[in-house]
Amino acid sequence: MKVVGVISKGYGFLKRQDRDWKITVVRSNISRFFYQMVLPYLSIYIVALKATATQLGIVNSIGMGVAGLVGPFMGTLIDRIGAKKLYLITIFLLAVSYLVYGLAQSWTIIIIAMVAYWIGNSMSMQSCGVICANSLVNEERATGMAICETFGMGAIGLVAPMIGALLVTTFGGANISGIRPLFFICLAGTIGAFLLILTQLSDRKWTSQGEASHSFFNGLSQVFKQGHNLKRWLIISAVTTLPMGMAMPFRQVFAHEIKGADQYILGVMVTAAALVPIILGILAGRLTDKIGRKKVIYMTMPFVWASSLVLIWAPNPGFLVLAGALQGFMMISGLPTRAMTRELVPPDQMGRWLGINTFCRMLFSAGAVYLGGVIWDSIGPQYVFLLIIATDIVIRLPLLIGMPEPRRSQSKQNSENERL
Repeated sequence: MKVVGVISKGYGFLKRQDRDWKITVVRSNISRFFYQMVLPYLSIYIVALKATATQLGIVNSIGMGVAGLVGPFMGTLIDRIGAKKLYLITIFLLAVSYLVYGLAQSWTIIIIAMVAYWIGNSMSMQSCGVICANSLVNEERATGMAICETFGMGAIGLVAPMIGALLVTTFGGANISGIRPLFFICLAGTIGAFLLILTQLSDRKWTSQGEASHSFFNGLSQVFKQGHNLKRWLIISAVTTLPMGMAMPFRQVFAHEIKGADQYILGVMVTAAALVPIILGILAGRLTDKIGRKKVIYMTMPFVWASSLVLIWAPNPGFLVLAGALQGFMMISGLPTRAMTRELVPPDQMGRWLGINTFCRMLFSAGAVYLGGVIWDSIGPQYVFLLIIATDIVIRLPLLIGMPEPRRSQSKQNSENERL
């Protein structure tokens, strides 16, 4: 009976949500499936094209840096022209990225693919974030995000890496010829996502004509005038992205080159990470909405730190898989963080605010991932992951403690405004 009740509540939740949010969830899941399929082999592919760890850091750094620089402009553009048009542009960039990856003959060409990917990915997430922020009421936002990520980063992420491993094995193993075909498969899937948004998503806007007429810099300044604790949150958000932005390019290379993981172990590591959102994602979303955003972040931070420590220490493939599973808490910890990000400004400024947030996060990650490559080559690979833990403890945790929790009364008022 309890299972029936849970299914009934889940169905009721989905039924009352906005159609645009549902379309966005489907698009996000399609994108996540193909990215998770190629993710275990992405950095290995770049290294196979003769890139050193420092050069791998440079490639990612340039991509993140350019995406960060264009973030505020794209955020303003969302507020002016609506999410759909920008969504289509950014999905097109993702398609270009996969095409260039597939055709690349040297690591330097990958820079073009990486720039296109990071712009396309971060800006499509901005468009997705605006739709999510304005379609879900505050009291259900973390739950809605958890449902999306339980499928996108969980259920779909569970299957995609293993499909990728089978394909890589079929095409010749964890080398250039074995990995290259995956990018063309991702290209086909991205074209399908483009057609979905083109034909199914509405062209709705949430910004008034008066707001849309603001100049670029006046529009950005308006965000800081009406929001609260935004500068502190920008630092918190930037440091939060370090495990994803700085560590992700090096995790699979570390497992492959230092720990000797083959293509199957690499795929299982990503699959194990997907298990955590499946098992705990929706529960964490409900818990976030009930006890508060910050408490859930505090609860999940140690698991994220443990992921890096187990990866460094792992004496056998079983512990590499455990490190992958613990990495899944990165997704859980990100739920309340993203929920708070969307609750700090009014809905009509969401595009600009997410653009500013993207600018800070991506530029910070760009510098950090370059530093990670230098540390890998000059000091030692394990220190890349230890630095991330130290930064989290020394910078993010103290700032988060001093950050006010979003007030329920304010959330309810915002919810009523969003329903109108």
